[in-house]
Order: sequence, then structure tokens, then C-alpha cells
Amino acid sequence: MNRLRSKTKLFVLVFAALLIATNVSVQAQQDMQNMPGMNKPNPKSKANQKPVAKRKQPAQAKPKQTDADQMNGMEMPAVSPTPTPTPEPKEMPSPTEMSMPGMNMPTGTPSPAPSPEKREENAPQTSPSPDAQQKGDMSDMNMSGTGNQSQPAKSDDSMQGMKMDGMTHPSSGTGRVSADDPRALMIMSGEMMEIRLGSSQRNSIAMGQMGSGTSWQPTTTPMYMWTKAADKWLVFIHGDAKIGVNAEGGPRGVTKIESQNWIMPMAFRRVKGGTLQLRGMFSLEPLTFSPGGSPQLFQTGESYKGVPLVDKQHPHDLFMELSASYTVPLGERATWFVYGGFPGEPALGPTAFMHRWSASENPSAPLAHHLQDSTHISFGVVSTGFTYRWFKLEGSLFNGREPDENRYNFEFHPLNSRSVRLSIAPTENLSMQWSYGLLKDPEALKPGDVRRMTASVSYNKRFERGNWATSLIWGRNDESHTLEVESLNGYLAESTVNFLDKNYIYTRLELVDKTDLLSDGDIQRLGILDHHAMFRIGAYTFGAARDVWKTNNFSLAVGSDVTFYSKPDVLDSIYGVNPISGKFFLRIRPNRMSMGSSGQ
Repeated sequence: MNRLRSKTKLFVLVFAALLIATNVSVQAQQDMQNMPGMNKPNPKSKANQKPVAKRKQPAQAKPKQTDADQMNGMEMPAVSPTPTPTPEPKEMPSPTEMSMPGMNMPTGTPSPAPSPEKREENAPQTSPSPDAQQKGDMSDMNMSGTGNQSQPAKSDDSMQGMKMDGMTHPSSGTGRVSADDPRALMIMSGEMMEIRLGSSQRNSIAMGQMGSGTSWQPTTTPMYMWTKAADKWLVFIHGDAKIGVNAEGGPRGVTKIESQNWIMPMAFRRVKGGTLQLRGMFSLEPLTFSPGGSPQLFQTGESYKGVPLVDKQHPHDLFMELSASYTVPLGERATWFVYGGFPGEPALGPTAFMHRWSASENPSAPLAHHLQDSTHISFGVVSTGFTYRWFKLEGSLFNGREPDENRYNFEFHPLNSRSVRLSIAPTENLSMQWSYGLLKDPEALKPGDVRRMTASVSYNKRFERGNWATSLIWGRNDESHTLEVESLNGYLAESTVNFLDKNYIYTRLELVDKTDLLSDGDIQRLGILDHHAMFRIGAYTFGAARDVWKTNNFSLAVGSDVTFYSKPDVLDSIYGVNPISGKFFLRIRPNRMSMGSSGQ
């Protein structure tokens, strides 16, 4: 690093002196052209060219080094800081194109060297912000070919995704990206990616922050997807598929071969002053699950052939989401958005479990799914809201009815339910939400309304060759199915750690209230007097996975987990004393996105 600083310092000193001094020889100019990292094409015509403004500096002054001088990727040979005096030339060509990794500077043209007085008069009156000098922020540099017009300083970009039209896209090889090119929508540095809002240079949406529906997750959340520019659209494809053996233990347990799977295409484009996003999500679980659903001890929710599902997780619909959202920048820090889906996800609950990175390796749905994030498939949703910096407030009107057992159709019900959600993301590693919703008659076999409240905290931390994601979630249903109100709570803690690139360990710990585990015959046999008896169930899952094969597009992993349970003793005769369940699976998905790889 000291060597790089020394070389960079020498380069800045000599380059400034060559631009200002009038005693540089032609031979010295030719030597500059041969320096590594400098690309100087033939000068263009002098016609209609204006003198390039320069700030007056003493020829022998030594520029003060700042952290901004430490620009990665610039390797310059040692050059003598004092050029040999030569006769003053009448003209001196201005710098042409500088080629540095990840950016192109616009080509300049020769112009007469102005006098020192002229240079002082025409010199720009702005300078990089103090934050830019301290952090190496290059957002103050105008690199879109607009001459010497200065742009407002941005205090906290710190070279993370330099927002400059005309820059070379990190995953597109070589060449410029024009403002009309859909790739200009994408801002990427390392594994951090953002989508510009309209023509704004500073207001953007972090891709890692986009959860299911309009939910937020930590900005640093990893992204496993492919991307491609097509016409005016920037297209992404995200997905995950697991296939394996599901062995549920105890007297009620069975063993099945099955697959949990989904795929999500997304497309972005500029529309007038904002950015339009189209999104779809599809699943083949109606074909890859057993009739009635996937075996899962103590799971409840929805119905099959007129009977409530018990100890089974229902398959997701073929059409999980067909939505559009339009986001408009309001200044540099705020946005307004509108979202519509048929089906879609209202502003209620945390990010759905299949999109949470803390649950990315676990093939099972949480037992508290119907207390927390079950509204992620709703046939009819309209949402709108505002964001300001790290706050987001939104509300929805939606159809609160759960999808029926026909998993291939579209369902039409009135938008008679409503919800509100407040999300906060104080740092790039942290997101939190609180939400409340009224669901009208969500269960077809249990008429009555449900009032749901949820709260969650999600944390994601990247480290060298790995990532750690954790979520803490609480959900509560106040159900009015009878004259009395039943209050059910679900508590969940889950975490996934990726280390040494290929290895994953994960866990999910739950405590959930359940009321529909027993049939009328079971209740009578056990001598339970309350037909709506509630039981506190615990489920504790521990698992691991490892990537065993990778191509340019896909990664394949092998994984397995085991689940232990806690329950009231009265259920021992139904579920066994210590039931244990396990899974073994193969997982396939797109590779992780990073700088220099588009996932294609």
C-alpha cells in the first residue's frame, strides 16, 4: 500500500506539473503516452474547441496527499518529479482519455494554453467535499463528457457504485454505457448493486434491500441471480430449487421424495421521471409435492378436499406473483412508489421465508408461517408509500383470502383487507419492520376475521469468503372465528452462516401456538374438554450444506438437517414422546453476483 501511495503521489505531482507548466518538451509528452494506464488517441480537430480551465498552482509545489489519491487499480512507474526545462511551446494538448479499471474519462481535444491570469479567472470555484477527500469519494468528478461543470458533492458514496453516465459497466466487458442503455440503470461495486430511479444520479434502490413484495431486508444481502440488458430493459432472474428426501418422525410422520422450488424474473426500465419494475414468481410445487402438501409435523393452515391441512405444508401456487411497481425520486433522499400485484404481497409481515437469506438453505416452511408471512400470495394487492433515507412507511388494500387448493388458477375476491407497515434500515447490515393488518375471512373453512401484528429484525454481515444472516421474528393472530377471540403467537429465530465460500450451516428455532392439531375424535379420546385447545409447540432445526459443483451459471449443493420438537405431554400418544424429523436434499441455484461477473 505504501508503494502504491508513493507511485500515485508521484503520478499526481508530475501530471499536474505537466498540465500547468509551459516548459514541457514534445519528447516528454510522448513518454507520458507510454505510461501504464494512459490511453491517448490521436487529438481531434481544434474547431469549435474552448480552452480547458485549469487551477493555478506553483510549478514546484508538492500537492498534499489525501486518501482520495489512493485509487485502486492505478499502477504508475516512477517518474522524476522535476521535468527538464524546455522552451515554452505555443500550444499544449489537453489530456485525452484516461483508462482506469472501471471507468473511462471523456476524450479531450487540443486547445491553446491560457495565460496564468486566464487560468485563474476560469478556474472552477468548487472543490471536492471534505468527506470525499477523507474517503476517496469520486462522486464529485464529472465523467459524463459535460466539460467542467461541477456536480454537488455526495458525502457518503465512498466510491461504492460510482454513479456516472458513460462509465464502463463492470460486468459488460469494454465500451461505454450511454444514458439510454439499460445497463446505465445498474450501479455495482463488488457485490453491492443499486438501481437508479429515473434520471437521478444519486437516488437509487439497493438490490440487496429488495425483499418479497415491497419489504426491506439488509442492503448487504447476497444476490444469487443472472442479469442481462435487453432493449430498454435490465433483466434479472432469481431462483432456487431443492429436491430430496423428507422423513418426518413419530406416529404421524411419513417419508416422501419431493421438491421445493421457485423462479423469479424481474425487469427494470426508466419511464419518464421514475423507474418501472415488473416481477413474476412461479413454482412447480403443485407437481413436485404429494397431493395435499409436504409432510411437516405440527404444521397447519389452508385446506385440501374440504379438510384442514394438519401436519402438512401446502404447495405454493404456480403463479406466486405477477406485479408491477413504479418508483419516483423525490429529491436526493426520498421516494414515492406504487405497487400492484395479481397475485402480489401486501405490506404485512417480514420478508417471506423463501426470500430471507437467513432461511436460504432450509427447505422447510416455518411452523409460524401463518402467523407471520402467509400473505405473500394474495390475488389482488394495491400498495403505496414513501421512503426517506432509511425510513419507509407504506399501506395496502388487498384480498385477505388464502389461495384455494386449485394451485393453477387465478382467484377473484374483493380488496376488503388492509395493512400498514413501518420499516427502518439504520445501517446497510440491519433492517427492522413493524406491521399490522386486518384480514377478512382468510380461511375458507373457518369464517371470521384475523387481526395480525408482526415485528422483525434482520441482520446480515459480510466477511472474507463468507456471509452471516440472522432474523428474529414475532407474529400474532387475534382470530375471531367464534364469539371469542383466540390469540396465537409465533416466535422465530433463524440464522445461516456461509464460510470458506462453499460451506453453510443453518438453524431455525421456533415456539408457536397451535389450535387445529387434533380432530374431534382425538379430543374425545384424550379427554380434552376444550375443542379449541391451544398447544405451545417448539421446533428446533439444525442443518448444513456444501457447494459441490459450480459452472459459470449454476451452483449445486448437498445438504441435510434434523429437527427436534417440544410439546405438551398430552400429545405424546398422538405424536410420540420424542419425534425427530430429517431431510436430505440437493440444491441448485444461480451463482452469486459480484463485480466483473454478470452471472451470464
